[in-house]
Amino acid sequence: MNYSRCKVAVLLMFVAVSSFAQSITITNPILKGFYPDPSILQVGEDYYLVNSTFSYFPGIPVMHSKDLKNWKQIGNVIDRPSQMDFMGERMTRGLFAPAIMYYKGIYYVTCTDIDHEGNFVATATNPAGPWSNPVKLPEVRGIDPSIFFDESTDKAYIIYNSDAPDNKPLYSGHRTLKMYELDYKNLKVVGEPKIMLNGGVDLSTKPVWIEAPHIFRRNGWYYMYAAEGGTSVNHSEVILRSKDVWGPYVPYEKNPILTQRHLPENRPNAITSAGHAQFVDGPDGKTYMVFLAVRPYEGDYYNTGRETFIVPVKWVDDWPVADLGGEEIKYQYTASFKEKKQKNARPQSGNFAYTIKFKDKLEPEFLFMRTEDKSSYSLSKKKGLTLKLKPEKISEFGNPSFIGKRQQHLNSSAETSMTFEPKSENEKAGLVIFQSETHYYFLSKTLKGNEAYVVLYKSGNANQTEVLAESKLTDAAQSVTFKIESKGDKYNFYFAEGKASPKLLLEGADGKFLSTKVAGGFIGCLYGLYATSSGDPSTNTASFKYLKYAGNDPTYK
Repeated sequence: MNYSRCKVAVLLMFVAVSSFAQSITITNPILKGFYPDPSILQVGEDYYLVNSTFSYFPGIPVMHSKDLKNWKQIGNVIDRPSQMDFMGERMTRGLFAPAIMYYKGIYYVTCTDIDHEGNFVATATNPAGPWSNPVKLPEVRGIDPSIFFDESTDKAYIIYNSDAPDNKPLYSGHRTLKMYELDYKNLKVVGEPKIMLNGGVDLSTKPVWIEAPHIFRRNGWYYMYAAEGGTSVNHSEVILRSKDVWGPYVPYEKNPILTQRHLPENRPNAITSAGHAQFVDGPDGKTYMVFLAVRPYEGDYYNTGRETFIVPVKWVDDWPVADLGGEEIKYQYTASFKEKKQKNARPQSGNFAYTIKFKDKLEPEFLFMRTEDKSSYSLSKKKGLTLKLKPEKISEFGNPSFIGKRQQHLNSSAETSMTFEPKSENEKAGLVIFQSETHYYFLSKTLKGNEAYVVLYKSGNANQTEVLAESKLTDAAQSVTFKIESKGDKYNFYFAEGKASPKLLLEGADGKFLSTKVAGGFIGCLYGLYATSSGDPSTNTASFKYLKYAGNDPTYK
C-alpha cells in the first residue's frame, strides 16, 4: 500500500468535503432602500447589478459582488452631465428600468429616459466606467429594453415593452412585448419589430403592464420572461419558452413563477409587490432570481422604496420557478458556497450603522437632484462638505444645493453637524427627509427677524411649506447638530447647539405622508443635506462635517 498516495487522497477528500460544507446566509433585501428594477449579470466569478435612479444624478449605480450577498458600488453609468441631465423633470421621472449585459469584452446597459431621450444603450469595457455617451434607439418606442446575445448565431436582439397592437388597447394597461434584431456592432436595429407577446400570458384575463422582459437560452430552449400586473401589490413574474428566438412562445402552465399578491395583507413582516426579476447562476452553479419587492410597515405603506431581493430557483420540467421555501419570500436564505467580502464596501443588507466623514471626495452612493453642479459644493478635511446656498429649492424642478443618501431601514436615523450663519430669513440649511417635491420634512437653521432659530418645515403643494415646530438658538454662529429618526410610520426630529446632546424638537410626525402610497411615484426616501436662499441670490455657505446613518429593523425571520 502506498502510504503517500493515501495521504494525498485523504487530503483531497477533506478539501472537497470542506468546500462542499461551506455555506452562506444571504439576507433580504440584498440592497436595502431605494434600489428598484434590478438587472444582474455574471461575468466569470464577478456579479454586476444595476438599478433605476429616475431623476437623481448620477444615474444607474453599478454594484459589484463575488457572492451575491456583499455588494459594493463601483461606479455609475450616467456620471457626467454631458451624458444626460434631468432638468425640469419631476424626481420620479428620468431613468426607468436599466438592463446590463456582456458580450465579447463589452458591457452594455440599456435604459429608458422616459420624458426626453427615450431608449438608449451605453457601453464600457470596464463596468466601473467610464461609460460611453448614450446611443439613442429611436425606433425602439416603449420602455424597459434589454438585449439578448445569442452566442449560437452571433446575433443580438432587443426586447421591450410597447403599445398595444395598432395603438388600440383593449383595456387599461394593455401592452405588448416587441423585439427587433440588433446590429450590436453599430448599435442599430435591423428590419421591423415583431410582437412577441400580446397583453400577457393569457389575454382573455386582461393582464396589465407586461414589462421588464428578458430572454435567455438553455438546453435548446429560448426562455422569455417578464413582469406582469404592475409594480405594486399585484406584481408577478411570468415565463414562456420556444425552440426559436422569434417564437411562438408557449407560457408555463403554472405561471406566475413568482408573486406575493395572493397572500394576506396583514401578515407580519410582509414582503410584497415582488416582480421585475432576472435569473443568474450562483457560485454553486445553481440558479437564483433577483427581483424588486417592498417591505411595508402597514398595508401598502412604505418609505424605503422598492428594494432588491434574491431567492433560489428550482427547475421543474425545464421551467425555472422561485423556490421560496413556502408561500412567503423569506428574509434569509442559505446557499452552499463561500462568502467573499469586499474591501471598503459599506453594508447594504441587514442592520448596520456607519459614519461618513467628508474629506476629499464624495462616495458614489450620494445623489444630486437632476444633475451635478460641481461649483455648488466643495470638500476639505477642515470644513467637510460645504454647500453654497443656491436660489433653487427642493420643491422645484431644478438643481438645488442638495446631496442625499437613501433611507434603507424602516427604523433608521441620520445625523449631521453643520456650521452655518444665516444672513436673512430666506437663507436656510440643514437636514431633510425627502420623498418628492411635495412630500418632505426639512429640519433647518434660519433667521426669524434678527434671531437664529431651528425650524421644522413640512412641505405642501404649490411650493408652500408649513412650520411644525421651532426653537430659538442662543448663538447664531455656533454649530448645530441635526438628527432625524424614522420609526415606521413616525418621524422624530432632534437638534443640539455646539457640543450638547441632541434634544427632541418634534416627536411622531406623520410618516405615511412620506410613503409611496401617499406621495405617488416610484422612488424612496432620501436623507439629504440641503442649503437654499429661497429664490434670492446669496454668497453664503453651509458646511457639514459628517453624515451618520444607522438602521435597525425588526428581527428577520
